[in-house]
Amino acid sequence: MGAVVTTLVLTASDGPPGLLPAREQMALSLGWHIILACFGVAFPTMIYVVHRRGLVRGDDVALSLAQRWAKVSAVLFAIGAVSGTVLSFEMGLLWPGLMGSFGDVLGLPFAFEGLSFFVEAIFLGLYLYGRGRMPARRHLALLIPMGVAGVVGTFCVVSVNAWMNNPTGFRLVGSTVSGVNPWRAMFNDGVWLQFAHMWVGAFMLVGFVVSGVYAAGMLKGRRDAHHRLGFTVPFVFATLGALVQPLIGHVLGLRVGNTQPSKLAAFELAVTTEQPAPLHLGGILVDGKVHWALTIPDIGSLIARNSFDKPVPGLDTIPPADRPPVNITHLAFQSMVGIGTLLALVVALFWLARWRGRDWRENAWFLRFAVIAGPLAVLALEAGWVATEVGRQPWTVWQVLRTTDAASTNPGIWWSYAAAWIVYAGMTLGAFVVLRSMARRWRAGETDLPSPYGPTPPLSDLDSGISGGREVPASGRGHRA
Repeated sequence: MGAVVTTLVLTASDGPPGLLPAREQMALSLGWHIILACFGVAFPTMIYVVHRRGLVRGDDVALSLAQRWAKVSAVLFAIGAVSGTVLSFEMGLLWPGLMGSFGDVLGLPFAFEGLSFFVEAIFLGLYLYGRGRMPARRHLALLIPMGVAGVVGTFCVVSVNAWMNNPTGFRLVGSTVSGVNPWRAMFNDGVWLQFAHMWVGAFMLVGFVVSGVYAAGMLKGRRDAHHRLGFTVPFVFATLGALVQPLIGHVLGLRVGNTQPSKLAAFELAVTTEQPAPLHLGGILVDGKVHWALTIPDIGSLIARNSFDKPVPGLDTIPPADRPPVNITHLAFQSMVGIGTLLALVVALFWLARWRGRDWRENAWFLRFAVIAGPLAVLALEAGWVATEVGRQPWTVWQVLRTTDAASTNPGIWWSYAAAWIVYAGMTLGAFVVLRSMARRWRAGETDLPSPYGPTPPLSDLDSGISGGREVPASGRGHRA
């Protein structure tokens, strides 16, 4: 998505010959990888909830869900490992001006992200192959470090982006970076709010995507306990995220108004400074004038500045060379907010109806919306990142390093961009084929799909791995891995 929108407004004449392909490739890679990163953050927690429910209540359906979700998580993790590796090479290849100057500043969070990745991989493997080979509660506990590692890794990556918006932890003497404090850079002033926004967004995305899969099954008449529980657990997480996210976003937006006024002006489509400022719903900027927008007086100040009379800085206060691509930033921001508001409204109505004794899981129209809620959540996340990144332009590091100075000067980057499309298209197709095959086999009655390159499960595991509603420990099975 980022690749498409940047193409509309950026041309090779904006800077060095490698600038446009670098922008396009980074947009493609990050836009693709961020979805998998969300699963790394949120999916272990959801697996933990259903697994613990199975152990505590003796619920075979919940244990079966945990087992299946873990298999899906392994597939997504494997693909994410490839896309994450590609990204690690791209940082130096596409943005030598950034990494060459600020590599020492950003090295610490990248190192921790790598360690987190390995920890997550180790415990995911132990969880997959440890079922039936260790005490049940110890097996459940493996999900905790796995989930923590996913969160820590994501925090480290987000901290780099937050630093690009809030540069600190170094001194710039001429063009030389000195006095590097990597801890200060990692825990910069904007990291906590930006991470909270991303963390909650991950639970929204995964919750709506996973619940949408089961909603699709329920539309086809599969109303069994497996589908009901598979829908409800992730939908609860999605509900919490959808209701909390607007509050976090509002606080983050207030901070943007103080630290990046040009981005706020683009968000609000504010051409001139007005006090109080109106709210522009939709619309684009053409020849310095707002067209096709629904304008609501005074509300812009309330939303952007938390006040009925504070001004919203206009683009007229920003030098033309420092203005971001306004229309892309504005439309991406409003798409994110609009979709988030719609999702929050629907989940609130769902639980209100549930409280009044009406189960919307029996309503075909609601299930249809639940199916499209997953793609909508993905679109909202992508739009949010487009608004954040495009809105920071023309700076890679806010008011320190311009994007034209950070990008590669090598015109051959177009070849790596084409290669990236091939790689990501192949991984997308591979993931679709594998996950679809797994789903078909489960629907056909197979209760356990073998994990690749792992030890053969005990014979009793070939049914369900459950005995009396609890996992059977390895001892007493007459089998050793």
